[in-house]
Amino acid sequence: MRFKDIWGKIQPPTDQSDFPYQDFSKKVLRTYGILCFVCAAASACLLIALGVDVVNTLEQNLTAMNAGVALAISFMAVGAIALFCVMGVRFCKNISKYGEELAIGNIALVCVSFLAMMLLYGLSWLHVVYLAELVFLGVVTVYMDPELAQERLLTKRAHSMPPEERRAYEKKIDDRKPLKGYITLNFFNLFWIFVVCCFLGLVVETIFHLIIFHEYQDRAGLLYGPFSPIYGFGGLMMTIALNRFHDKPIPVIFLVSAVIGGCFEFFVSWIMQYAFGIVAWDYSGTFGNIDGRTNVMFMCFWGLLGLAWVKLLLPMLLWAINKIPWKLRYTLTTIAMVFMVVDVIMTVQTIDCWYLRESGHAPDSALEEFMAKHYDNEYMQNRFQTMTMNPDQASRI
Repeated sequence: MRFKDIWGKIQPPTDQSDFPYQDFSKKVLRTYGILCFVCAAASACLLIALGVDVVNTLEQNLTAMNAGVALAISFMAVGAIALFCVMGVRFCKNISKYGEELAIGNIALVCVSFLAMMLLYGLSWLHVVYLAELVFLGVVTVYMDPELAQERLLTKRAHSMPPEERRAYEKKIDDRKPLKGYITLNFFNLFWIFVVCCFLGLVVETIFHLIIFHEYQDRAGLLYGPFSPIYGFGGLMMTIALNRFHDKPIPVIFLVSAVIGGCFEFFVSWIMQYAFGIVAWDYSGTFGNIDGRTNVMFMCFWGLLGLAWVKLLLPMLLWAINKIPWKLRYTLTTIAMVFMVVDVIMTVQTIDCWYLRESGHAPDSALEEFMAKHYDNEYMQNRFQTMTMNPDQASRI
């Protein structure tokens, strides 16, 4: 099939007004409301534990940076607690309006708190609470997304139709226009965008390194599989930011992509260095570099990648997603999501144990002993060939 044919199919003709709207279950909303109050209480406990630890550390050597990070975590925790309480009250009163937006806002706060906590402690039991809150908030966004809720209702209706009528109805559903923007920013679409960008970004970077340096280097960013999460998150940020600007002039898309990519590259480099003492790239001495974490050339590369993504690859991906049969769509997404979650958790955990070993900390738990046996320093250095680790550069308490 020619690309222009694919592009034409990406502009769905069906209007959302042709379909019904599904109300949300009162019991489910009340359950979510109660869980919101539980999450608020858990966040409050984390805030208290952090405060006690910071006060105890004051007697030792608490740097200005650590104090600033602790203060930032406190603000994020207060914001998350407030949002959880607002969500809890609204859900218990059966008010679903803005529920998805509140959950997404809280996801952002929890994610920032998660990363900031790593700067202070690496991985710890505190992150289990954050992960549980993120899973809960993810479930809320999936449940309350209006188009996914509509699709669940329509799928249920389609099961009772004759085969030919059902196929025509399913096609009509797949051809719905997004409620807003170029692409529906729901969990299903964003997850596959993340996965595809993780893979494609790694392929592009590997080929670029091979052409420039005439050698192959494993540039993967996760423990398993050919994935580089920096490109996955970069693709997500570009998709979200450019969702309503896809038809803008090319210079605008290029500039927005370059700024987003450069800022994200700087942020990831900073987090990796101060959480784990890892330097994965250093552009010091190059033109227009910013603290060696990004530079003008790579910001331009991000701009070109953003252009190629929005104008070429994203339409093809959406076309491919719509080709996945309904019966397989959620099954494949669930399997792939479980794999990626396990991959990310294992990656962060093995890197954290690698950091502890490099710091002279002997394994003193079953988990650390397992990691030392199966993912020793030599294995980690061979897997993450672009990374160099120096624990002295980290900022942990």
